Amino acid sequence: MPTTTTRFVWPIGDDAVLIPRTPAITTAYHALLAANHARLAVWSPASEKPTPETTRAALERSGSAWLDGTRLPLAIGVRTDSGHRLVGAMNLTIDKAEGSAEVGFWIDAAAEGRGLVTRALHAVLGHGFGDLGLHRVEMRTLTTNDRSRRLAERLGFTLEGVLRRAIRFPDGYRDVAVYAVLADEFAGPAQP
Repeated sequence: MPTTTTRFVWPIGDDAVLIPRTPAITTAYHALLAANHARLAVWSPASEKPTPETTRAALERSGSAWLDGTRLPLAIGVRTDSGHRLVGAMNLTIDKAEGSAEVGFWIDAAAEGRGLVTRALHAVLGHGFGDLGLHRVEMRTLTTNDRSRRLAERLGFTLEGVLRRAIRFPDGYRDVAVYAVLADEFAGPAQP
């Protein structure tokens, strides 16, 4: 998997960082997306097979949204001798008028079980409730995604309901669990 040598990083421990998802990481991010395409399609119905062009265009949109304050698009990277190897993504979609946001994420199968998503999500929530002044963050996941549901509950999210048959997949509709955590419920910065 290609690495990126981008210099603007947000450490989330000694071994991992968050990196803005902008065109600067196109090659490495495209390789990660392509390697995980079939795996992501299980959880995301609109997951088209990425091309370098569609990846670059998506990263351009992410970078623009970051600049206008409507999204915090990040890649999760682990340190290597030559930079950072990308292993996943974290996204915070921000509704400034409401002071709320929705978080989403995914991780490469080989990087699961290392606490990377937990650390990334904790850092993003801390930034959202602190620097951004949000009062609420939602997380939506398929009801069959047990790992994401357990993560939400470990970080203090409350299950607010299930949207029945809310997302259409090629084989039919699926239910979505809606979780949320409020600023006064969030435990604060993660301890290394």
